[in-house]
Amino acid sequence: MRTNPSPAHPRRAVLATAAGLALAAATGLALPQRAAAADSAPVGFGAGTTGGGSATPVTVSTLAAFTAAVAGDAAKVVRVSGLITLSGQVDIGSNTTVLGVGSASGFTGGGLRLKKVTNVVVRNLNISKPVAPADGITVQASTKVWIDHNSFSADRDHDKDYYDGLLDINHGSDYVTVSWNTFRDHFKGSLVGHSDNNASEDTGHLRVTYHHNWFSNVYSRIPSLRFGTGHFYDNYVAGAETAVHSRMGAQLLVENNVFRDTLVAVTTNRDSDVDGYANLRGNDLGTATTEISQVGTFTAPPYGYTAEPATTVVASVTAGAGAGHL
Repeated sequence: MRTNPSPAHPRRAVLATAAGLALAAATGLALPQRAAAADSAPVGFGAGTTGGGSATPVTVSTLAAFTAAVAGDAAKVVRVSGLITLSGQVDIGSNTTVLGVGSASGFTGGGLRLKKVTNVVVRNLNISKPVAPADGITVQASTKVWIDHNSFSADRDHDKDYYDGLLDINHGSDYVTVSWNTFRDHFKGSLVGHSDNNASEDTGHLRVTYHHNWFSNVYSRIPSLRFGTGHFYDNYVAGAETAVHSRMGAQLLVENNVFRDTLVAVTTNRDSDVDGYANLRGNDLGTATTEISQVGTFTAPPYGYTAEPATTVVASVTAGAGAGHL
């Protein structure tokens, strides 16, 4: 994996080496899509998260069996087979991997809660229609979390508050990577930092990476970030009113994303008493506007990553994001 640039060397990583590009041009062969193989480990702020690791997997198909299987802090891998209906949320213990079986397994009507835990991986699940006050996934006061290759959805047929967030990260959570997920048909996509009044708990935390996610017909909060530090790269946003939102002094690096049918791609000056900061590079905004009141200083994430150019993002993300693509 190519590392990101240091501040002294501001050249960004690209998808292929110069030699590879030359070979492709000479032979007429297309470069391989980034989605050809799923990441074996998280990239970004959530790097190092292992979940249940090599623990012997347990497969469950009922709510009672799932609730029992994910409890406690011992290392565990829990495979969900089929679609389980929830009312509210199920608490997930530390050192846990939750993994959907196939392309159609997961939860509907509610969601999962990671509260005061660490080292949790959630992959390959369908999570739909989390009726308020439940989120699809809540990460609360937790650290080292990887949310990968899930399909989140609701509908836009109800009032905007009928469903809660698809993925909310709050109460000083830290070191989270959100990668290769789809978010569809919802009003309030992903909130990071729940309140303007929570500076004492959130400041210095809420470090989150979003990469290679597909947001389709999601009205806003793609994501909305207070106080923390966010890296939003190689995502595809289609059909948003207000997409990326930095507020309450948050620092966001918005890199190599594609926006379509979106009114405002990035804003730093809405809804909160204090503006946020944003630094933009390499994005394809389409017809979207930006509202940048403060340019950010966060330009070099402290981890290695590969930022493919915006020209290939739509093909990669639409081919590889969501459940069923592991």
